[in-house]
Amino acid sequence: MPSLQIFFSFLLFFLFLFLLFPQRARGASSDCSISSCPAGGPPVRFPFRLRRIQRRPCGYPKFDLSCSNQTNLTTLTLSGSGAFLVKLIDYRSQKMWIDDPNNCLPKRFLSHPFSLHDTPFSVPGDSKNYTFLNCSSSQTTPTFPAKSISCLSSLEYTVYAVPTGAYYASAPAAAPSSSPELCSVISTALVPRGVTYERSNGRVSGAGVAVTWSQPDCSACEAGNKACGLDTDTRQIVCSDRKKSPGLPRAVKYSIILGVGIPGLLLLIGIIHYIYGKIFDRLHRSSTDDLSTSTALQSANVVVGLDAPTIESYPKTLLGESRRLPRANDNTCSICLGEYQPKEALRTIPECNHYFHANCIDEWLKLNATCPVCRKSPEGSSLVTPSSSVSSSSSSSLASLQ
Repeated sequence: MPSLQIFFSFLLFFLFLFLLFPQRARGASSDCSISSCPAGGPPVRFPFRLRRIQRRPCGYPKFDLSCSNQTNLTTLTLSGSGAFLVKLIDYRSQKMWIDDPNNCLPKRFLSHPFSLHDTPFSVPGDSKNYTFLNCSSSQTTPTFPAKSISCLSSLEYTVYAVPTGAYYASAPAAAPSSSPELCSVISTALVPRGVTYERSNGRVSGAGVAVTWSQPDCSACEAGNKACGLDTDTRQIVCSDRKKSPGLPRAVKYSIILGVGIPGLLLLIGIIHYIYGKIFDRLHRSSTDDLSTSTALQSANVVVGLDAPTIESYPKTLLGESRRLPRANDNTCSICLGEYQPKEALRTIPECNHYFHANCIDEWLKLNATCPVCRKSPEGSSLVTPSSSVSSSSSSSLASLQ
């Protein structure tokens, strides 16, 4: 019975998982509703998809986003350039703004080139070379057009980004870094033209770089407020009525399901165990009662015989040489079917006056309380159990031997 309980427990557990994660269990009926990372971020829908949250058919190839393991914010990983924080997605204009997770894009540009190779994205306009200068805080602001980079600056110095052409056109041709009025050059880097800036505390810091995509083209769907998607059979872009986004985030829904579902499942398993235990006890009790009843019936059906004193009280006759019988023409014992011979002892049952060999009828009456001929039961006789009969028989045998 315990193995049956364990089987049903596992069956209910897998049924619970099937209901909890319908997308994974049902396969084809995938839910491609709008989603986002737990810590927030732009809403994610086609052509993008969030790995581990939305199924692969919900997005377009190479448009995968993910939730950062450290911050749980929306992240785009570019081959050759690393991971970038996704700040905004404009689905209608098909433009996305990405930023450095540490809010310092210029540092990323100085460490390695910004590349969109092997990605579906591009930067509007051409990239431009910028020269980064390290200027002491005691020096005056450079006269050429420059933008301070707060994430690279400190109290002792300020880092400026200057278009390379404008810098070298304004600075002296010979050893510009040796002049006390000028700043030292850190490096020159290619900066995408799509970089935008925001001003904070009087300084200008990088806010992100804008990238665009042309394929898949969902502009017609977005203009008609339709949901854009990919037909998996024809591989064509299709528009459909936009489904209302769920009221609660996916993570909150799963938390509610886990918080309510697991205790409910444990309670259900406990109730089932209790019911099975009751059924098992009832079946066990029923089988025990049936066995007891069967034993009682068998005991009731056991035939008992007479005790030894009652048998010895029946009349006993010793035949003489003349073999004169108590009943004429009745010279055969009904038990052994042998003829009566002289000197043999016969015993008579008083109630019916039938007689037999004394040895034959004695053994018969020890096991049966009725006459073997007419089946009458002697009146006023004492019945004994088979074991008592055997004991009495054994005692009689021992007495005869003595």
